[in-house]
Amino acid sequence: MNFDKELDARGLNCPLPILRAKKALNEMTSGQVLHIVSTDPGSVKDFAAFSKQTGNELLSSAENNKEFEFYIKRK
Repeated sequence: MNFDKELDARGLNCPLPILRAKKALNEMTSGQVLHIVSTDPGSVKDFAAFSKQTGNELLSSAENNKEFEFYIKRK
């Protein structure tokens, strides 16, 4: 999937991946896509809730080798 910005949140625990993603999204324009990689298992629920609360679209969420990948489209 194509993305405009990448956030490496490996090794960070809640709420840091969300806070860093929020900061990154604020620097982006509407329609751009943020790619996030996290190692925090709680980030799956966190990013789903974050997307609902903020209106940013969670395009994809996947787990691969204990790493969690998310693609979020800026509203």
